Amino acid sequence: MSAAALADQFRTTRALTAALAAPLSDADATVQSMPDASPAKWHLAHTSWFFETFVLRDHRRGYRPFDPAYAYLFNSYYEAEGQRQPRHARGLLTRPTLADILAYRAHVDGALTAALTGLPDAALALVALGIQHEQQHQELLLTDILHLFAQNPLRPALWPSAPPRPAPAPPPLRWISGRSGVVEIGHTGQGFAFDCETPRHQALLIPHALADRLLTNGEWQDFIADGGYGDARLWLSDGWAWVQANAVAAPLYWQRDGDGGWLRFGLDGIGPVDPAVPVAHVSFYEADAFARWAGARLPTETEWESAAERLDPVSGNQLDRAGPVAPRACGTGDGLHQMFGDVWEWTGSAYRPYPGFRPAAGAVGEYNGKFMSGQAVLRGGSCATPRGHVRASYRNFFYPHQRWQFTGVRLAKDL
Repeated sequence: MSAAALADQFRTTRALTAALAAPLSDADATVQSMPDASPAKWHLAHTSWFFETFVLRDHRRGYRPFDPAYAYLFNSYYEAEGQRQPRHARGLLTRPTLADILAYRAHVDGALTAALTGLPDAALALVALGIQHEQQHQELLLTDILHLFAQNPLRPALWPSAPPRPAPAPPPLRWISGRSGVVEIGHTGQGFAFDCETPRHQALLIPHALADRLLTNGEWQDFIADGGYGDARLWLSDGWAWVQANAVAAPLYWQRDGDGGWLRFGLDGIGPVDPAVPVAHVSFYEADAFARWAGARLPTETEWESAAERLDPVSGNQLDRAGPVAPRACGTGDGLHQMFGDVWEWTGSAYRPYPGFRPAAGAVGEYNGKFMSGQAVLRGGSCATPRGHVRASYRNFFYPHQRWQFTGVRLAKDL
């Protein structure tokens, strides 16, 4: 990508981040609701630190950091960059203020924009990586604020809006046969990709089928009504221990209303659960238990990618602008639906390196490879993923118990 094209993408990405954070007060942007989440103020600063450190500091002669203390405050997990504020204590950073962080962002924006045309190719590649990195943090900013606001008894809406009309019920699940035999998966080499998507390699598929759409809230309510959360036979051992220890009885952000129905909390506040909308905020353990209850299983990431590579990754319900993003009901028609957008789809595949994987050189090599342990792969993006960010080969990953992201389920079965 040319320096001019990168400059446009950089400005667009940074502007969207600012728009997502615009409704937040200093208090909103400072508090941390759990160790897995980060304050919005930290997201705003860390993405700027990435550009300042790996591009401006390392490739712009004479550049001076905006504030040397920020190297400690806003490093995330880069051991090569030294000590850092502990992740679980990011919410203790009452200073710098939100206004200070916005001034930091403006400083980095100006310095990077001025430097772009004179940067070497290696630095331009880091700018491209930084843009993709900030897009990931745009989704995290939204989901972390949602989790924070859900802890508030007032149930505040980040973007108040009228409750959407209930969607028509989707047709019953249909099964779409997938490819079988030897296939290739992994990034093709055209356009941007993270290192964990490489190298492209062969994999074997047995005869199988994928559900034509995502599971819905209504189908999940059937699972609850049938005692799914109380039946140990449906659960992996770790999952059953997690359910028992945390008294899990429904997706995250669901609660009973006074009449025995269900309400859900979202970025638009609290409202009724729409049975036609894809279920979201479920863990790998829940997804696996539902699949067993339904007489099915979760797809492998090879099955998912083989099916998705024929589809348009910029289609579907994805993030285009600041607002109360949420999954939407499935449309009609033949074939596979909702492969991109709405919710990240849990797969049955462990997040492990592909054959021949090599992490990138330098500190940015810590970006993905060192997390390839104990996590499961998710595919397809969500309603909070910036449009254009995902592709068929994109691998997201979370621990099996985590569910504060927009995570959902597509079933698969053997043929």
